[in-house]
Amino acid sequence: MLTRLVFGGLAAGLLACASAPPPGPAEPFEARLSGDAIVLLGEVHDNPAHHRRRLALLERALARGWRPALLMEQLDRDDQRAIDQARCDSPAHPERAVELAPGWPPGFYRPFVALASRHHLPLVAANLSQADAKRIAREGQSVVFTPAELAALGLDRPPPEDWQAAQEQEIHAGHCHALPPESWPMLARVQFARDAVMASFVRAHADRGVVLLAGNGHVRRDLGVPRWLPPGLQARSFVVGYLEEGADPPPDAFDAVVVTTPAEREDPCAAFKSVKSGDGV
Repeated sequence: MLTRLVFGGLAAGLLACASAPPPGPAEPFEARLSGDAIVLLGEVHDNPAHHRRRLALLERALARGWRPALLMEQLDRDDQRAIDQARCDSPAHPERAVELAPGWPPGFYRPFVALASRHHLPLVAANLSQADAKRIAREGQSVVFTPAELAALGLDRPPPEDWQAAQEQEIHAGHCHALPPESWPMLARVQFARDAVMASFVRAHADRGVVLLAGNGHVRRDLGVPRWLPPGLQARSFVVGYLEEGADPPPDAFDAVVVTTPAEREDPCAAFKSVKSGDGV
């Protein structure tokens, strides 16, 4: 049974690095954030309410003594050495020195970097780089990973047909049903690679406990990172989807959900509609 929480009236706007998050009410699932738990916190990337709720949740868990590794989709694994060096060089304000991967708004994610540093948590760059993702889409996973790496990640064999089909349909829906069918397998291949890589970092830090910050699609139990974990770690995992009103995920996607009002945004499908109608050509 999903735990569904509805939060309304949350003001939009970017998070300020120096401002403390509101304490907020305790979530029903907060007791799960302790010890060696593996906690995957989803998000709609541009919804400020999701970032505020997660930050306040983690502040409370860390105040109770939890010390997990913090894994972030918004940091590229190729940049781990530079991230570690930036934290050493700028201990007072590491959030200003750590570079996010291109395209991620710093105001949303810098507070999490600062949080990791204040509590001396490992900060783990958990995602593929955009360059590697593009290579995988064009040429396949073997251009980025060695045979041994493919085997270690679980990418040395195709996923089950139902998993492949479901991932392709998510990609189709996520791109406003505008992509040609021949592109779906390529993009699914990238999504599988991203999830497998994130899962590898979860495994590497599982002994101390883990929190992963990533999009809702990546944290889903039925499609995302948890499916790449061995059964023992799947059982230790707790997955929270941070959704907007009107979302209707499958019942097996998340262990709990937090639902907020939608963020104010332009129609994300407008660009696809203009291209289909000829306006964008």
